[in-house]
Amino acid sequence: MNKQIILKNRPEGLPDENTWELQNKAIPEPKEGEVLIQHHYISLDPAMRGWMREGKSYIEPVELDDVMRAGSIGKVVTSNNHPKFKEGDFLTGWGGVQQYVVTNGENWYPVDPSLAPLPMYIGTLGMPGMTAYFGILEVGKIKEGDTVLVSGAAGAVGSIVGQIAKIKGCRVIGIAGGAEKCKYIKEVLGFDGAIDYKSEEIYDAIKRECPKGIDVYFDNVGGEILDAALSRLRMHARIVICGAISQYNNMNDVKGPKNYLSLLVNRATMQGMVVMDYAKDYGKAAKEMGGWLAQGKLKSKEDVYQGIENFHDTFLRLFSGDKMGKLVLKVIEE
Repeated sequence: MNKQIILKNRPEGLPDENTWELQNKAIPEPKEGEVLIQHHYISLDPAMRGWMREGKSYIEPVELDDVMRAGSIGKVVTSNNHPKFKEGDFLTGWGGVQQYVVTNGENWYPVDPSLAPLPMYIGTLGMPGMTAYFGILEVGKIKEGDTVLVSGAAGAVGSIVGQIAKIKGCRVIGIAGGAEKCKYIKEVLGFDGAIDYKSEEIYDAIKRECPKGIDVYFDNVGGEILDAALSRLRMHARIVICGAISQYNNMNDVKGPKNYLSLLVNRATMQGMVVMDYAKDYGKAAKEMGGWLAQGKLKSKEDVYQGIENFHDTFLRLFSGDKMGKLVLKVIEE
């Protein structure tokens, strides 16, 4: 049987036990020119919370009674005369939260498990890594000597953003929740400073760590932390709006920035980014980041949990902060 996580209700606030339903369906049969993929790992990302919401966005919402959308990686177990993919190939794509998927191969890409662990291909070498790469380099336009502030700095995207900025010669300060994460980003990832938003007053801490101001702020959280960063901008600063995890489960109105006039005063820019816009250049980015990984300049951390039955509890770790690095769910049963 194929275990699937089906979206049953559109949540208000934090998704609860009624949001999804675990269903068992027959394993699908590939038609001519299709392949059957057995998923090994599913990517869990904050963006999934937005995909459950009706309304205009950069991508259509997941429909009720459909398999929950997610990035995935798995092995081709049956190929019905597919022109490119054969049995035994490992592929990554948008397979959803289920154990098997049939596809014609469109928007699926082969990976080599001998070069990197499979979870890394849906983390540092997947969508989160691509988001970090293009967000900080193309949108943030970092240059040597910049002071870069990153929120969600111990997460899948933020941890890579900070390391890329260090590779490019920037001074990097990370905002994270808790002493353990702050220690991790400084001692393991090499950040120059850390701010614990759970125990420090955020305005004072940013002033302490960025005494001369901020050249680039990479925002993954929104809310009060974005507002605080706006108050410390340098001339011609760039703000990258990647996410706003503090607001995704907000039952009330989204909290927008009060300090936006700092953009005017400092001739700064604030730009949103969606990684799909850079799809044609993923290969170039993966090659460069693969080189950094091989040289030890870039570190990758995947936080892996077991069992599709545990999807709901594992997904909520995105919002509780009870994880480190890229959150991954192993769904293959061994």
